[in-house]
Amino acid sequence: MGAIVGRIMTRFKNIERQIINHPSNRWAKDLGYKPLYRASSTAPIAIIGQAPGIKAQESMVPWNDASGRTLREWLNVGVDEFYDESMVAILPMDFYYPGKGKSGDLPPRKDFASMWHPRLLAMMPQVELTILVGGYAQKYYLGDSFKGNLTKTVLAFEEYLPSYFPIVHPSPLNFRWHKNNPWFKDRIVPRLSQAVSGVISN
Repeated sequence: MGAIVGRIMTRFKNIERQIINHPSNRWAKDLGYKPLYRASSTAPIAIIGQAPGIKAQESMVPWNDASGRTLREWLNVGVDEFYDESMVAILPMDFYYPGKGKSGDLPPRKDFASMWHPRLLAMMPQVELTILVGGYAQKYYLGDSFKGNLTKTVLAFEEYLPSYFPIVHPSPLNFRWHKNNPWFKDRIVPRLSQAVSGVISN
């Protein structure tokens, strides 16, 4: 068993080195950035968001901000559970902070997830529930079943269960969305925490 675990860890490390050394990530390597994600062969839950913020990138702790605190509240998990990569995988659509744009951070690179996610997920056979945080992750993973916008997609969350659970990004900047859509916290968050609890307790 130990030899098998060792081989799996080596494969994950090999992919990490390939990500770091890929020509498309040279700019990040020059800045001293390392790819920020969490992956393991045992995680039953995967969280796929947008891209690390600058605070998360510099600390090398994903969701290390107010958004992360809110997300953990929605999931009803503690810090230790959230950062236990044997239980929760964190695979943003881009593993590097993309830089600042005119109105917030720049979006994740369009070709990043398609290059690296399939290779990592192929080594993560235990994933039962994938939480899609925000429109970028939902458009990529839901494809033609994406409802045209985030609000409609989140409202239709039951259509994607048990494999996927689409949610709005927990950023404080989304306060207007929450004001206009109180049903999310009233109806969706309890179902989200219930789904997470059901997977973790298995």
